[in-house]
Amino acid sequence: MDKWDKRFMEMAELVSSWSSCYQENRQVGAIITRNKRILTTGYNGASSGIVSCKEKGECMRKKLNIPSGTRHELCYAVHAEQNAIIQAAKIGVSVEGAVMYCTHQPCTICAKMIINSGIKRVVFKEGYPDDFSLQLFEEAGVEIQKYGELE
Repeated sequence: MDKWDKRFMEMAELVSSWSSCYQENRQVGAIITRNKRILTTGYNGASSGIVSCKEKGECMRKKLNIPSGTRHELCYAVHAEQNAIIQAAKIGVSVEGAVMYCTHQPCTICAKMIINSGIKRVVFKEGYPDDFSLQLFEEAGVEIQKYGELE
């Protein structure tokens, strides 16, 4: 395992602790790097100006019994991967050819954004019930690796 992969995954885990998601098992962090430098970070949380589930004291998805990996639109949170890409856009940093480290496997919506943003490699730690995202990465030629299974 590459020492930089280890360092950056540890950073993604730290960033996940900033999540405003009510469910502790869904605190997700992501960082985008290039040439061993952190470009941006992201964590899952409510959009600016929106009261988070953590602040409300309940998870809308849990309340509505929505299975993980489905109906992403029924959630106050923006995903960590999306927030990292959005942050890059806001500050004018290109992520072309970059590497993204995520605490969880990206969903299909995030995979599409990652592919179109030009990120070329994704390293994730925890699985996610969305095999279609893995298919998209493969078809687009984005390298995807599960942390701990790195060569």
